[in-house]
Amino acid sequence: MKIDLCKPTISHDVPKPRRKSNSGWTSGDGFYTMASMITDITLRQIAHLTADFNETVRDPLWRDIPLSKGFKSLFTSRSMQKLNRIKQLGPAYLVYPGAVHTRLDHSLGVFHATRLIILSLLNQIRQGTIAPAISEEGIRALLTSAMLHDMGHFPYAHALKDMVSKEHEALGALIIENDNELRDIIENQIGTSVETVCKIIDTSRPSEDSEVGFLRTILSGTLDPDKLDYLSRDALFCGIPYGIQDASYIIRHLSIVKEGLPIGMPIEAIGSVEHLLFAKYSMYRNVYWHHGTRGATAMIKKAVQLALAEDLVTEKELYGQDDESFALLFQPYHDTASGELFNAVRDNRLLVQQAAIPFQNTLFHQKLYGDKQFRENLEMAIFNDLRKHYRSLKPHEIIIDIPEDVSFESDIPILREDGSVLPFSQVDELFTRDVVKTFTASLRKIQLYTPGGIDRSLAHQIFIGLITHYEA
Repeated sequence: MKIDLCKPTISHDVPKPRRKSNSGWTSGDGFYTMASMITDITLRQIAHLTADFNETVRDPLWRDIPLSKGFKSLFTSRSMQKLNRIKQLGPAYLVYPGAVHTRLDHSLGVFHATRLIILSLLNQIRQGTIAPAISEEGIRALLTSAMLHDMGHFPYAHALKDMVSKEHEALGALIIENDNELRDIIENQIGTSVETVCKIIDTSRPSEDSEVGFLRTILSGTLDPDKLDYLSRDALFCGIPYGIQDASYIIRHLSIVKEGLPIGMPIEAIGSVEHLLFAKYSMYRNVYWHHGTRGATAMIKKAVQLALAEDLVTEKELYGQDDESFALLFQPYHDTASGELFNAVRDNRLLVQQAAIPFQNTLFHQKLYGDKQFRENLEMAIFNDLRKHYRSLKPHEIIIDIPEDVSFESDIPILREDGSVLPFSQVDELFTRDVVKTFTASLRKIQLYTPGGIDRSLAHQIFIGLITHYEA
């Protein structure tokens, strides 16, 4: 790991060098020992992250979140405030009315958790329990990346990722480097490099800088600040207990267990990793993949898919929208299938789940998931059979929903009592590969959605019959 021993701090003078006397190292002309220099630099970094962060924002999850003047400017910038108009959980508020928190809330929380992680690592460096790993500019770049990590998000970005050509991280990096206000704040008020920030956020950008690689692992990993915030925040606003994390315990135990590896944990804290994976499973089961949330999401996906196919909107128009402007895209097309679906979601007139079968890793199920045309053919066959009984039924009101694959595996390094370091999956006795597969299999289902007035047993019978026919 690199540490920039020559980089000045933002608001603290560099102490004079010390020279060796009979009683040890003293102030005056001469040279530091490496350990002395590291201690002094680390203390200045800790002092900056505490004394200079004297403006607070009140948050329902973390309570007081301290900001420096530079980061307060970043938080109040136009592009950041736009995130306050994008719901963090999309249509989940239709199932959990309290889930109206935003990408801005979450971004602020990720920034705060990142600052706490940095402070914990710096205290371990100061105490000599771990080697130096992060420079002054690296700290500023990481904190900036944490606050801006969701800059590329537009409404329903996760749900629509198979319809667009750019990942939200790449979009975010493009926005940051082309936004004059953000560039000015990052370079002149915070004092770090826009290029470095973009490389930390967008991991597809090549970087041979070992520190950038290390900072990426802090921002994105099994126990990263993103998960520490969103699992707890989503649970809080949905009013359920499943996702709440013991963040202070986790942050206190995160450590550089071996140089060249991502941050890890000692084996005595392995229970916190298990708890996070259980929490993630519970949140998927009860919130993210709740049948109501999935139904609303499937309707939005179908609306956008139809709008793109009929040239009502373009992919480029989806980027950079907030919830309000996204809705305006569909306003002129209220009498189209796309507009009807979008307005139905806005009015909470959702299609209902009529049938569900477990997704299995067969060629047929993989084709049904990956081949849009094949899935549409099956939807049309179901529509034709149901239309015989319901003459007012419309083709776009029949939707087959299949969630993407999700993993409950973890590769976080675990420091064992004998000093060896192994991945979590090789140490933990609970989250074995078979258990992880069972978790995923119990969640991922092929689901049929139709209007609520359709007889459930009839819809189920037609769905199962056609699935069996197509699979044969």
